[in-house]
Amino acid sequence: MTIEIRVTQDIAACHDLRRRVFIEEQGISEADEMDDLDDQATHLLALQDGQPVGTARLLQKGRTGKIGRVCVLPVARGTGLGAALIRAGIDHFAADPGFDEVYLSAQVPVLGFYERLGFVAHGPEYDDAGIPHRDMTLPLAR
Repeated sequence: MTIEIRVTQDIAACHDLRRRVFIEEQGISEADEMDDLDDQATHLLALQDGQPVGTARLLQKGRTGKIGRVCVLPVARGTGLGAALIRAGIDHFAADPGFDEVYLSAQVPVLGFYERLGFVAHGPEYDDAGIPHRDMTLPLAR
């Protein structure tokens, strides 16, 4: 099995993955999932043996990098691919001295996953598309 994570312009592949995981599997509405930020984002695409199996979206807000829309198809879960996607996002922002930290909005059931990658939760729990979330940040080491 060969895994590759790369920056992509194939937004259709990213949308397909997000549709399958967030809309079909998790029941998030299309209106909540598909927004107008994709054109200003950098997209990561994870390939397993050449087939798209995961994606993440990277955005900039001032000196903070935001990792969002992270999803992995069931066939690739438990392989470390999700952590590899997050690390690729962190590395993307860490390579640019214009960023001080990485932020994400984590679904509460998977807070531990992000904590193991160094993120710290802060602020209250809130609803996002019917799913409880918390904000998390990771300072970038310089």
